[in-house]
Amino acid sequence: MLVELAIGDAYAAAFEFVDWELTRDHQLGDYARHPRHEREPGRYTDDTQMSIAVAELIVSRAPFTRENLADCFVQAFQRDQRTGYARGFYEFLTGVKDGADFLARIRPSSDKNGGAMRAVPVGVFARVEEVVEKSALQARLTHDTPEGATAAVAVSLMSHFFLYRLGARQELPAFLASFALGPNWAEPWSGTVDVKGYSATRAALRLVLEHDQLSAIIEHAVRFGGDTDTVAAIALGVASCCPEIQNDLPQRLLMGLESGTYGREFLRDLDLQLLSLVHR
Repeated sequence: MLVELAIGDAYAAAFEFVDWELTRDHQLGDYARHPRHEREPGRYTDDTQMSIAVAELIVSRAPFTRENLADCFVQAFQRDQRTGYARGFYEFLTGVKDGADFLARIRPSSDKNGGAMRAVPVGVFARVEEVVEKSALQARLTHDTPEGATAAVAVSLMSHFFLYRLGARQELPAFLASFALGPNWAEPWSGTVDVKGYSATRAALRLVLEHDQLSAIIEHAVRFGGDTDTVAAIALGVASCCPEIQNDLPQRLLMGLESGTYGREFLRDLDLQLLSLVHR
């Protein structure tokens, strides 16, 4: 889950909001460097780091509260500061002392995709109602708007649907419509992906429904253009949970993913802990 999410994030980050001419016919290759950013190829961004924070709270078995979530967000960033965050939120995280300070100073009025991009791990909880409640809670810390929270809930429900084998892949839009009231989930996303919550979520949903291999999903995530890393991160994290989708990602992408303290081995271990909580 997290390994695939990080691969999608790190790979597609090189194409985030670049000229559409560079993405529309994209073919899967090696990690690349973004034409305007200094991030090393194979390094993941905020999408993965915030997913790690959520996952660490889940596997710790500590109460899933606003206070504990805020602590995890701050700790994950401050132990491993990295680019990829929106400039204002990056500066905010560098300035807060701890979770309490985070909650005191945050202005959670955004309808963008920050709550959705970190929501994949929440799908491991056993009951749909619990997934909905906890995913909305984590989203509202920073994105306390109907779109920000509902997009996050939809992402968590996608991973939950596959982890608990609740139906065939094509039944997923109807499942989302029952528990995440928002856009028409059955209507396929088209066009460039902006930074709104529904946009990345619907684009990822389309990729999961239409492609049978992770390699095709990451390739087409880039072809959308726009916020490619968030789409790829969500789509690969969710699709890795689906038994109908083949994990055929090239070995070079796994081995090229960063290997430091919080790199691929750390992610693999955290994945094992997360997935051990799934009981069908």
